[in-house]
Formats: sequence, C-alpha cells, structure tokens
Amino acid sequence: MKNIEEVALPEELRYSADHEWVASEGDLVRVGISDYAQDQLGDIVYVELPAVGARIAQGAIFATVESVKSVSECFMPLSGEVAEVNGPLGDDPALLNQNPYGGGWMILVKPDDPAAFSKLLTAEAYRARLKGGA
Repeated sequence: MKNIEEVALPEELRYSADHEWVASEGDLVRVGISDYAQDQLGDIVYVELPAVGARIAQGAIFATVESVKSVSECFMPLSGEVAEVNGPLGDDPALLNQNPYGGGWMILVKPDDPAAFSKLLTAEAYRARLKGGA
C-alpha cells in the first residue's frame, strides 16, 4: 500500500469523504474512486455500474467494486442523473487500479445542483482527512 504522501490527488478534482472523486466538465461531472480507494482495495476484479438514465441521490450507492480482498460500495458524491457509464470497466475492471483518474472513471452525471461540486473536499482537505485516519 502507498504512503498517504504517495497517493495521487489531482488538484483540479473534488473529493468525497467516501473516497470518490468528481471532475467538473461543463454541465456534467465525471465520477470515480480515488487513488487512495483503489490502493486500499487492491486488485479490482469486478465493477457493477448503474444504468444510463438512473437518478441517484447524494449519498446513495451508485456502484459496487469487488477486489481480491473485499466488496465495496461507492456512494454518490452529488445527486443527479447518470448520462454515461464507462463500459470498458466491465471487461477490464483493473483500469480502476491502473488509472483511477483517466481510463478508470466510472460514470458521467448531470448533477441536480451544479453548485454542489464546490461543496466537495478540495485535494488539500481530502489529503488532510486521509492523514487524520480515513
């Protein structure tokens, strides 16, 4: 496992306390799990994503990730409608380990409240939370 200082946390992203990241892309946001989360999970072998068009409330489960160590749920960082899912994750769930902020993204969402993005944790605040005992 990585030391907290080794965990990649791109500054332009926002993070949830549940270890998801969010990237603002115009009217949409891209969501995935953080480098910290994928590192803690270990080798990911299966990902279950929601259907396009699904409406998911903030804090609700939007995906399940299975690793060789455990099964974990992913929680929606902000309410909205799923506009797109990362289909390649179904065939190659290891993308979450290899590139959680690139090819390992999970869903693209049209948020109910675009301002909710700014209420998520900054990279600095998320790293401080991790150091405090995620």
